[in-house]
Amino acid sequence: MKLGIVGLPNVGKSTLFNAITNAGAQTANYPFCTIDPNVGVVAVPDERLDKLTEMYNPVKTTHAVIEFVDIAGLVKGASKGEGLGNKFLSNIREVDAIVHVVRCFEDSDIIHVEGDVNPLRDIETINIELIFSDMEMLERRIDKTAKMLKGDKSLQTEYNLLKKIYAALEQGKPARAIEYTDDEEKILGTVDLLTKKPVIYAANLSEADFTAKLENNIHYKSLSELAAAEKAQILPICARLEAELTEIPEQEKQLFLSDLGLESSGLDRLIKSSYQLLGLISYLTAGKPEVRAWTISEGTKAPQAAGKIHSDFERGFIRAEVIAYDDLITAGSMPAAKEKGLVRSEGKDYVIKDGDVVLFRFNV
Repeated sequence: MKLGIVGLPNVGKSTLFNAITNAGAQTANYPFCTIDPNVGVVAVPDERLDKLTEMYNPVKTTHAVIEFVDIAGLVKGASKGEGLGNKFLSNIREVDAIVHVVRCFEDSDIIHVEGDVNPLRDIETINIELIFSDMEMLERRIDKTAKMLKGDKSLQTEYNLLKKIYAALEQGKPARAIEYTDDEEKILGTVDLLTKKPVIYAANLSEADFTAKLENNIHYKSLSELAAAEKAQILPICARLEAELTEIPEQEKQLFLSDLGLESSGLDRLIKSSYQLLGLISYLTAGKPEVRAWTISEGTKAPQAAGKIHSDFERGFIRAEVIAYDDLITAGSMPAAKEKGLVRSEGKDYVIKDGDVVLFRFNV
């Protein structure tokens, strides 16, 4: 999974990237500090893997990973090549989802490119550039489809869909805010729309606001309403606090979070939101050679989940031996779980569930 971290210059974007990846991206108090996208690969925290590692004592433990891309700050006119616009748009096209960092804190020491803090205006600045880019692409696609439609009437649904999206974009609505039928979603799989990409709005708050009642922050309140209207997610976060967290020894982090009234770090919450946003789950494999988490889309059937490990597993799929993670932990070991009849044999139509511990049987 690849997540692109975007935002206007000086909203805390690179500070957040540094905190969650420890990749050491450059940060500075001036626009266009980030020119080329910095990339950080982060292991997905999963307590289930830790427990299975204790149980199996494997040679290695492999977590699922997320790739974070810190994309250059954007300004007005990006879709026309202003600033680093063309680079920004090409980088954002390659990610699975967007983490849009929005400044919701006041600080006279940190310059804002627009002069003052206004999350909705900042979001509109970026959305408009993405909308312009999508409209330009759609114009070409609509013209092409209209010509082909004269000889192929089956393209009428596609033509109508493209026109519907274009009309919404003209009104300033991103493509993700539109309702689609299943047939339209299939067509959209062939249309690379920037404004269709799932979005998490990371509301960057001051430490005082983050640890107080969020409703008291007018910026956060307005951002929440926008996210609901756009069918996007919102994640309250304090980039400065996350940066402090990286300086604390691992064994002291939980105590630090507890003192602030928090159960988990911003990274953990961001990853959880990302999985929900993209409809992803993890299944687990466990044995002496390796304990590992595999990320798949919710609703994936056993053979396709097996194919995540190796194409031969899918091609020669026979069955999957499955036990729920909680059942395995309660039983204490796989042999004990089998004795209790907790391990099931599932066929090709079985839909893998989050936390399933699976052994695939196959023959090629």
